[in-house]
Amino acid sequence: MNKYIKIVIAALLIIAGLYLMIFTRSLGWGVVVFLLAALPIFLFFKNEYILLAFWQLRKQNMDKAVVYLSNIKDYQNQLHKSQYGYFHYLQGLTLAQEHPTKVEPLMRKALEYGLNMKHDRAMATLNLAAAAISKGRKQEGQKLLEEAKRLDSAGMMTDQIKMMKDQLKMPTMQKHVHNPHMRQRGKF
Repeated sequence: MNKYIKIVIAALLIIAGLYLMIFTRSLGWGVVVFLLAALPIFLFFKNEYILLAFWQLRKQNMDKAVVYLSNIKDYQNQLHKSQYGYFHYLQGLTLAQEHPTKVEPLMRKALEYGLNMKHDRAMATLNLAAAAISKGRKQEGQKLLEEAKRLDSAGMMTDQIKMMKDQLKMPTMQKHVHNPHMRQRGKF
């Protein structure tokens, strides 16, 4: 549903509440309708599909989280600007298991749009660090790990950060390492 439709619904509920309170003298029902008008206003700023996807991620149910995120067809029309980052963040988290190569651009977009919570920013930078390390960019991975450690004030990701730092210490096995003794050797 378009985000502005929610504001129109809230405005109609407020008008209905005023009508009930002023013209029909039903103060109780007017207050109830006013309280009901708070729900579309809340859902304007916090999208229902993102809230449901967070709930499913908390329960470790990735499939249902993907279903709820797929209900958001055009995120710029359906979400408030403060929710753009969380939309990309949740997409990155749900794709992390099956398609780790698609996670990096989504997490970059999430950090670009902005995430409100520090631990969400830490998780996004940790995913970016993992992508950088897997692609062989050790210095960038080290910087991102330090930033993730700084953002993780609650210490929830210390084990993952330590494991990534241990991976950085291991020697890299490049795909195209040439043997120097084989340089002058011909085809046969």
